[in-house]
Amino acid sequence: MDDERIRERERLQIEQIRELDFEELQVEEVDDFHNSDSDDNDHLSSFPFSSHAQASGNLGDDELIFNPALASLHTYLGEVEDTQNRIAFVDGGTVLKIPLFYLEGVVLFPEATLPLRIVQPSFLAAVERALNQANAPSTIGVIRVYREGAQFKYASVGTTAEIRQYRRLGDGSFNVITRGQQRFRLKRRWTDVEGFPCGEAQIVDEDVPLRTPRDAFGKLVPISKLQGRYSLSTVSLSTPLRDMEANSEESFESALSPSEKRLHYSVVDSIFCNSTSSDDDQVVGTSTVQSSGSNPYSSRSIGCLASSHDDENEDEQSAIGKTPVSQETYQKQNRLASFRESTDLSRFRMTPRAFWPFWAYRMYDSYYLAQRAADLWKQIVGVPNMEAFVNKPDILSFSIASKIPVSESIRQELLELDGVSYRLQREIELLESFDRVRCIHCQTVIARRKDMLVMSNEGPLGAYVNPHGYVHEIMTFYKANDIALRGRPVKKDSWFPGYAWTIANCATCETQLGWLFTATNKKLKPSSFWAVRGSQVADDMR
Repeated sequence: MDDERIRERERLQIEQIRELDFEELQVEEVDDFHNSDSDDNDHLSSFPFSSHAQASGNLGDDELIFNPALASLHTYLGEVEDTQNRIAFVDGGTVLKIPLFYLEGVVLFPEATLPLRIVQPSFLAAVERALNQANAPSTIGVIRVYREGAQFKYASVGTTAEIRQYRRLGDGSFNVITRGQQRFRLKRRWTDVEGFPCGEAQIVDEDVPLRTPRDAFGKLVPISKLQGRYSLSTVSLSTPLRDMEANSEESFESALSPSEKRLHYSVVDSIFCNSTSSDDDQVVGTSTVQSSGSNPYSSRSIGCLASSHDDENEDEQSAIGKTPVSQETYQKQNRLASFRESTDLSRFRMTPRAFWPFWAYRMYDSYYLAQRAADLWKQIVGVPNMEAFVNKPDILSFSIASKIPVSESIRQELLELDGVSYRLQREIELLESFDRVRCIHCQTVIARRKDMLVMSNEGPLGAYVNPHGYVHEIMTFYKANDIALRGRPVKKDSWFPGYAWTIANCATCETQLGWLFTATNKKLKPSSFWAVRGSQVADDMR
């Protein structure tokens, strides 16, 4: 049903685009675009985005603003038709033999859109194979390739891409729109007899996002309610509550093994140590405190008075006589003895059976991290809205990873991360620290986060393909520094309808960084913006 709704939505969008007259670009009227004088020190300032600009009277009634839905539909590829045979998601661990597309400067994530223009004969055969193969119909594998010196390196983790739409042109080439499906690990690769690369792709078995211990933490049984027959080593978090009956403190302690008793009293004594002498980190070599109680291990301070003779039973007098103890240590032992005699230790055992505090568990709670990441994205980027994916942390983590404007090597790092919570933690870190965009070759600062401009419904970063088949992932800015233009503006094959493009190089090292897009209609806003290639961005973005 989800695929049918997606196909229907895409079909409606394509029909709307076909009705557009590109000579008179249909755009929506607004009252404002962006206040360029925003505070440079505002670390969490939102990126300007045309669909929800705030009214301030800066735009006239006859001025227009670009519709970002046009860019996300890749209308420059022309009319395309839907594929008929598609494969459902396959189980983790499944090995598929599929055609591979090695793309330099591109990292594809599940649920992300990837346009392709196929012109080389070998890759034309690869598309034909993918459209007709039985085991994985309309499926290809996308692997990032990158340079290390004079050599090309291949990433070990990629993403399967489903061919959603395609069009065969008169010259035999293909225009293709694909969508990322599932991560895979490349087990083996080879060149097919028809000349295109193939490989064995083992689908990654993705972990299930965990809501625990946020839900389970408060439901754990207090230690004192464990039944005598249970020990700490045999009772797990899944032990039913009805199987545990209230029992006395003595029966609880008698059920513990010697090592568990040491741990038990270590916890109790460490609580006392932290509360009575936080500035004293000295560890005493021998315990000399003998407190009342039938249990022999209650006479030892296992935590802050760790003894090298824990298995020996000595009374206080003999211990003092045999072991030299400083006055400060002796006073500390007396305080501990007094504390244990006057304190009801059972209250410490009424706490839930958790090894770490609540905040430590929350660091790995996928749902808590998803909400935090979505809030940060809304505050910093704004578009698209991630709130709908908060209850689906795995999808949210891939969605943010596919749109976050960082270097391609960092995005490959995100793709290779196993575990939803780890990926969300890294994305939160990146959102909080990302500030400057530098040239990968000379480290010149060419743009800042506050200058980011969202020109597509898919977010501040997206993939586009030129007529020669080269795919570029670009991030867009309304302002850039130290960039030199080369050549004249060109209207043909523009990724953004209504704009002409001009090649833009780094003014310091003369490397091509991207393009400047300028509006062909004076009424169209923004009048210009910069598109920077993600492959030319340095990892250091602080």
